[in-house]
Amino acid sequence: MIKILIPILMFGLWSASCSDTESASGKLNAEKVQAKKQMAAQIDTIEPVNFDLDYLMGHFNPVQHPDFTRVPSPFSDRVDMYMRKDAYEAFKSMHAAALKDGITLKIISAARNFETQKGIWEAKWNGSRILSNGENAAKAYPVAKNRALKILEYSAMPGASRHHWGTDIDLNSLSDKWFLQGDGQKIYAWLVKNAGRFGFCQPYSVKNADRPYGYNEEKWHWSYMPISNKLTTLARNYMKDKLITGFSGAETAVEIGVVEKYVLGINQQCQ
Repeated sequence: MIKILIPILMFGLWSASCSDTESASGKLNAEKVQAKKQMAAQIDTIEPVNFDLDYLMGHFNPVQHPDFTRVPSPFSDRVDMYMRKDAYEAFKSMHAAALKDGITLKIISAARNFETQKGIWEAKWNGSRILSNGENAAKAYPVAKNRALKILEYSAMPGASRHHWGTDIDLNSLSDKWFLQGDGQKIYAWLVKNAGRFGFCQPYSVKNADRPYGYNEEKWHWSYMPISNKLTTLARNYMKDKLITGFSGAETAVEIGVVEKYVLGINQQCQ
């Protein structure tokens, strides 16, 4: 009897475990569906109308999206970058104005969908891509939350990046020091003074009492507010930490509070 009962008991435990997992997965999927329905109801009041939860979290291909366009030379340093057409037209106007003042703006990163961001995040997570401070995150931070927080100093979790939206661009250099002297200093000073005239704002400003959370300051990151402000509002209303899934370390999103502290942890002037 003992030999018979043990397998039966183990099968029962396994069945219960599978049932719990399927139940949790089903609940999460149901919550995603509900969030999409709620967003769809609000989207009717927002133009353009090609926004939904998948758009917000980067689950689409910018190359195939009707609202996106390729960014050609001389505006970018690569041929494979895309951004929203409206944001691109605004950038071209800003680029021309900057040139008149002897300033050259160059886009070095634009739209990145979920899969692209996942590649960046997981490379840092598993240590195949070294952090900007020279550390291997997988070795230096064995505790998942600590590793995620370190990567989050400069890189967003997949599904939670403003680069998904096609409104945000990185300009000229990814080095803070570069913007503190020489040409970098001149470029940053020009952007601070003039970018707002073209609808652009620096979302990741200096962290202080007004912006205590989120990514470290990024002098190179600028966002096209006429569209990104609407998406920020949608993120505030419909994005949930538990919906951020599908990559290594995703389980830390809820513990950290990624939506509130990172997606929404931006310069108040950009909201």
